[in-house]
Amino acid sequence: MSVSLDGYIVGPDGGFGWSVPDAEVFQFALDEVRGVDVHLLGRKLYETMVYWETADQDPTVDDQELEFADIWKRLPKLVFSRTLSAVQGNTRLASGSPAEEIGRLKADPGTGDIAIGGATLAAEVASLGLVDEYRVRVYPVLVGGGIPFFARGEQQVDLELLETRTFTSKVVFLRYRVARQQPVTAPARP
Repeated sequence: MSVSLDGYIVGPDGGFGWSVPDAEVFQFALDEVRGVDVHLLGRKLYETMVYWETADQDPTVDDQELEFADIWKRLPKLVFSRTLSAVQGNTRLASGSPAEEIGRLKADPGTGDIAIGGATLAAEVASLGLVDEYRVRVYPVLVGGGIPFFARGEQQVDLELLETRTFTSKVVFLRYRVARQQPVTAPARP
């Protein structure tokens, strides 16, 4: 996911225009999506990404965007929503909790990498200890508030840096593996 330097996925106004990728960052995202076997999405992210189900019909898209649309359309997706009654394309609505659905996916020998998008969904999955890696594209902007990328839960998560990359646009990609997760406990009273 994309995040501002101060830790938000959208600004206070709900906008995320500051995170529109240039061609180099878009190609990197496209290459990442190629390696995903299933993508879990919250409702808001699904509603943003549903554009790609019909992007090939938009005469203004370039070849890179057409390639992304093709990959996205074929990618199995699972949406967690209490308000949606239908979804499009190779997408289904989750019938269980995130823990149940992830458990089912991990039990399927054909499922490899599972991507998770959407701040609320990602926070819930992270709080359950079900995130193995964080892959973040940090944009050189401070938006001053909005929806935070990381959950504000009461736990410490130690991370091991696996990869970094700085793009010509000064966007920085960070890839961390979860090394250890533990609840934060209140100090003992004297």
